[in-house]
Amino acid sequence: MHARTTSKLLALTAAVVIALTGCSTAAGTAAETKPAGESVTIENGWVKAADEGMSAAFGELVNNSDQDVTVVSATTTASNMIELHETVENESGEMVMREKSGGFTIPAGTSLTLAPGGNHIMLMDLVNPIKAGDEVTFTLTFSDDSTTEFTVPAKDYSGANENYEGGDMDMGGDSK
Repeated sequence: MHARTTSKLLALTAAVVIALTGCSTAAGTAAETKPAGESVTIENGWVKAADEGMSAAFGELVNNSDQDVTVVSATTTASNMIELHETVENESGEMVMREKSGGFTIPAGTSLTLAPGGNHIMLMDLVNPIKAGDEVTFTLTFSDDSTTEFTVPAKDYSGANENYEGGDMDMGGDSK
């Protein structure tokens, strides 16, 4: 009888230990998930030099985590208004820029290219001219409300003059 009780007690203890181990593993996994802002970096970032009006920021946003992340907004003191933009073909077959609904999703372990003629961070209503060689700091906000900050150089670039859906955009006039 004593052996049967001991055997049942050992089986119950083993079941409790296994159950608790499972709980601590699940809790440990949740604790290891970093905020998106700690997982995303930018490579080869730059912003287009512009005397006035509008400009855009480009580069490679790298998601170093094992979770998809979504950039939902950006800010900078260089501009009074910023939008996350995509470039798409409109009904007339023209390539136009428009605000990217839902932001930029960067799949786990990959990157998202921000480039002229594609996805980019649009600076509207520049506060001051952005001259080649200037540095511009941006803060990205993610869907989990975390943020990351990065600073990129300005450079002359004659492209990135796409039309904005609903009208033309002044991308800084005579910048090269």
